[in-house]
This record gives sequence, structure tokens and C-alpha cells, in this order.
Amino acid sequence: MTSQQPAKAELRSATMAKRAEDHGKGYDAAAVTRLLEWIGPIKGAVIAGYMPIRTEISPLSAMSALSQDNTLCVPVVQGAGLPLVFHRWSPEAEMIPGAFGASVPKSAEVVTPDIVIVPLVAFDLSRGRLGYGGGFYDRTLEKLRAVHAKLRVVGFAYDAQQVSHVPLEPTDQPLDALITPTRCL
Repeated sequence: MTSQQPAKAELRSATMAKRAEDHGKGYDAAAVTRLLEWIGPIKGAVIAGYMPIRTEISPLSAMSALSQDNTLCVPVVQGAGLPLVFHRWSPEAEMIPGAFGASVPKSAEVVTPDIVIVPLVAFDLSRGRLGYGGGFYDRTLEKLRAVHAKLRVVGFAYDAQQVSHVPLEPTDQPLDALITPTRCL
């Protein structure tokens, strides 16, 4: 256990309760508009979204819009302690149950993203990100950044998920931007 783990666990619990309050209030559409503005008009890119679980803000309408001119993909858990892989996704893709309740494409075509839309539990104004604690995105982003110098990583969250400070460790990967229904950091 690292020295930050107790603080992170407490922060997760408090912030997930706040996130649950914002979920289902119609804030997703405004966040999707900001996300699409941040990504900008783009063609031919490989963009990783995610299949929302629990009370995560949903990027699905942005993913559908982006799929017209780009290759979309979603993360797939390979196992504990391993980085994620990304399987090609389309709005018509046949989905099957995956780890942690997230659906994954039945087709296992692996692609490497240029842009990664990342879910999170909490964030701060320095774009520090707190996830669920498994380290999946941190391992994955570290691996991707080692081979993709222009990788862009954007966190996607409700405003209620903002905290004053996310306790970070050396293995925590930074976000290039963070999108909420009311702003882009």
C-alpha cells in the first residue's frame, strides 16, 4: 500500500456520491458538445472512448458522431496488472459483457488510439485524475505515450467530480485536458 492510498480511497467514496447526484440530470449533452469542440473537426483518427458504467458521464453520443469520419475503439481489460487494449467499436457493433460491467465489442480487432477519452472518479484544477484504483489507465497511457508522441488524453467528467486536490503518485498519468458540462481545463 502506498502512502496515498487511504486518502485516495476516502476521496473516491465522497466523489462517487457527488457524481451519482449529477448522473441523469441531463448534463451529458453539454459535456458532449464541449468534448466535440475540444477534439475539433478531425478525419482519419483513431479515438478511444469508453462504455460508461455505474454513474459515469456518457461519451456515447460523441463517439457516434465521431465514428462517421474516424475509427472508434473502447478499452478492454486483459487482466489484473496489465494495460488495457483497445478494440474497434462502431454504433452498430455487437457487444458482449466485459470486466467491471463494461460492454466490449464481440469483434476483437485491436487498434492503437491517437486520442483517448478517459473516465474518472475525481479531478482537480491541475488536471490531476483519480480513477477507480486499479491503475489500468495509468499503465495504458504510460505504454501508449512511450510509442505515440502526439497522443492526446482528455478526462471526461461531471463538474461535481472536482476536488481541491487529487493526491498523485509517480505512476499517475496526467491528462492533456479535462471536459465537464461547463468548461474545458
